[in-house]
Amino acid sequence: MTDAYEVAVRAEATLGEGPTWDAAGGRLVWIDILGSRINTYDPVSGRRTSRTTEQHVGAVKPRAGGGFVLNLRDGVGLLDQDDTFRWLHHDPVPGRRANDAAVAPDGSLWAGTMRYDEAAGGGTLSRVTGDGTAEVVLDDVAVSNGTGWSPDGRLMYYIDSPTRRVDVFDVDSADGRLLNRRPLVEIEEGAGFPDGLTVDADGCVWVALWDGGAVRRYTPDGELDRVIELPTPRVTACAFGGADLTDLYITTARVGLSAPHPVAGSLLVVRGAGKGLRQPAFEG
Repeated sequence: MTDAYEVAVRAEATLGEGPTWDAAGGRLVWIDILGSRINTYDPVSGRRTSRTTEQHVGAVKPRAGGGFVLNLRDGVGLLDQDDTFRWLHHDPVPGRRANDAAVAPDGSLWAGTMRYDEAAGGGTLSRVTGDGTAEVVLDDVAVSNGTGWSPDGRLMYYIDSPTRRVDVFDVDSADGRLLNRRPLVEIEEGAGFPDGLTVDADGCVWVALWDGGAVRRYTPDGELDRVIELPTPRVTACAFGGADLTDLYITTARVGLSAPHPVAGSLLVVRGAGKGLRQPAFEG
């Protein structure tokens, strides 16, 4: 394994986020939240695409039948393969926008929100199913961020960034309810804020550190066992990709930096970083 990063896509994303491997398409999907842009990158051919959205986009995930599900400012929408858009769950709230999201093992979308002013309690985490049914799971959130599941689906990890914690829940096997919330990791002062996360095949949790210039890997017991240092401070999220899911893709941001590093806003990759889990597609 190596910790040397490469620039996969040189870009100047304002708020690059949400890398996701689209296995069916053989490509990495990532976004610029504040640039309202969906990007794709095929590491084999080098082909890239970019599409704008009509409002800020917090996350984009592949759908089982093709196309994407979008976590947007005003709710969750579906983008078909022919580029047709329709709302699945429309829920606009003044001053609030979408943020990170993840697809659960059962194919539902767990979609986070936050206020633009990042006010405590202004955000939520909701479970949205393929028929558009939405249930608020957590309603006292500031900046809803990384969400992921253990390889066996029995644990869910979650980040509300200002808490500086990665929390873990037990997942009820009968109905999927979250139980027994507790801290897995607390990020120390001066190390940045936890942002996006991904879980690998060993059950370890990789956490991007906003204003920390790094990605850290923690064991299932919460022990720090690896740090990937990066040259730009605003590291936002990470995900495994490539045909064998061994390359770690990392998104970065330029927003708020007075003198951005040349790679700030680019999509980075660490080849052979580990072994990821195949991510489920949204059921809708």
